[in-house]
Amino acid sequence: MHCQPDHERQVYIWTKSEQSCLLCDEPADGPLPLCHPCELELPWLAGQCRCCALPLPVDGVLCGACLKRPPAFARVLAPWRYAFPVDSLITRFKHQRQWPLGRLLAGALAEHLHQAFAQGLERPQALLPVPLSRARLRRRGFNQAALLARWLGEALDLAVDERLLRRIQDTPAQQELDAAARRRNLRGAFALAEPAGVAGQHLALVDDVLTTGATAETLARLLLKAGAARVEVYCLARTPSPGD
Repeated sequence: MHCQPDHERQVYIWTKSEQSCLLCDEPADGPLPLCHPCELELPWLAGQCRCCALPLPVDGVLCGACLKRPPAFARVLAPWRYAFPVDSLITRFKHQRQWPLGRLLAGALAEHLHQAFAQGLERPQALLPVPLSRARLRRRGFNQAALLARWLGEALDLAVDERLLRRIQDTPAQQELDAAARRRNLRGAFALAEPAGVAGQHLALVDDVLTTGATAETLARLLLKAGAARVEVYCLARTPSPGD
């Protein structure tokens, strides 16, 4: 797409010695364009379900949904709750094409994953962005999950496969649907371009936000059915339970 940023050019000059915080415009004091006070105020995800990363009062336990119906994906890794200002930053990146904000969020997610790998998390063999249908891609002009996957791949030295997962149905948007309706909405929506290449692979889905997990669940089941050994989910933020 012509409106999509050129993959060969940087959206932001990360090696610039004097960066300004993209949130408050004060001098940034780290490798990312983010000052320390703003970084501390982000809604970092602390207590969470050890499988789906649902925010919980305590850490390292399974939520009721995962106990009742274990998901197909092995684990969700997300640094933040979907709350202010991260929700606003994601919206501006996703719907207003403010790509520097997306690059900032991807850089922070990469640091989160670096720490997880250092603590023993197995590195996946490839990152798979959640695909958009052709119609929605034309309307939006870019796939935010594909951009996030590219930036993560560069930062983490991981392969990115943007062709394996295909969205073959342009289903209604998921935002206004409950969990059961989301699952029904996604039946038959996805396909694999090359199912034979999945066998034995450890793969990680990449998306911006995980809400009910219906999309991740559908894609993980598709990959496991084709022979994938393990599927994880890397995303920027996890929504809390309704009313939390």
